Amino acid sequence: MSDGKMVEAPALRQFQAADLEGGHALTRGVSWPHRLEDWHFFHSLGFGFAAEEGGQLLGTALGWEFGEDHGAVGLIVVAPEAQGRGLGRLLTSAVLERLGDRSVALTATDAGYPLYVKLGFEVVGAVHQHQGAAFSVGLVPLAAGERLRPLGRSDLELVRGLDAAATGLDRAALLEALLGVAEGVVLERGGQPVGFSLLRRFGRGHVIGPVVAPDLAAAQALVAHWLGVRSGQFLRIDVPAESGLSPWLQEMGLAQVDNARAMRRGPAPVPRGDVARFALVSQALG
Repeated sequence: MSDGKMVEAPALRQFQAADLEGGHALTRGVSWPHRLEDWHFFHSLGFGFAAEEGGQLLGTALGWEFGEDHGAVGLIVVAPEAQGRGLGRLLTSAVLERLGDRSVALTATDAGYPLYVKLGFEVVGAVHQHQGAAFSVGLVPLAAGERLRPLGRSDLELVRGLDAAATGLDRAALLEALLGVAEGVVLERGGQPVGFSLLRRFGRGHVIGPVVAPDLAAAQALVAHWLGVRSGQFLRIDVPAESGLSPWLQEMGLAQVDNARAMRRGPAPVPRGDVARFALVSQALG
């Protein structure tokens, strides 16, 4: 306000399909790997808010509803030249207001962490990001009575049930959308499905996730399948620190390149316990 004039705050409005290219430009500006197609996918499943000034998109935040009790917030990004003006707080608060009384999860960057603490989020874990193209595939033998089979669109209810058991969340719409763009395999024991993993295009190559399995050995087999069929291609996988997958992924040649904070505001969902989530859909969607 050096010239004595009031500086107007950027307008906050709903994020629209017409903003997708602008949102993509924002993530490119902060060196995030998202493709325009990734933005389309995330936006198709939720809602968002945009900060605009003089016709220029300065910031975004998107949100997703998982049933009546839970949700997530992500793609909170502000143009470098507009940072320090409180836009991240305005955008995130708008998404939280829309999500209402739901318990909300997010994965925090170092830059965003102080803001999320002020908004009532607490650290509940960590997410390890692994990626690379120069990886090897160690032998991960299946136990007696186990087999991997391709996953088909008719497996939607199976995937929904296993995902809900592992996460405690109702992510039906997300999983249906994933089956439209992803390849998948199902792990069976004694003829019964006990786990699955998906692989889809994302960012610089492909991302493995989610991975749901009854134990670490099963999760390794589900991941190793994709390492085998995509040998030499760029792969990424985001795993909860408590999954125990990170040391094995490092041995396979998928280096850990980031360690982000998993945060939540509100009570955590209650998984069933006979299976667990060993890899996320994405850091935004959990």
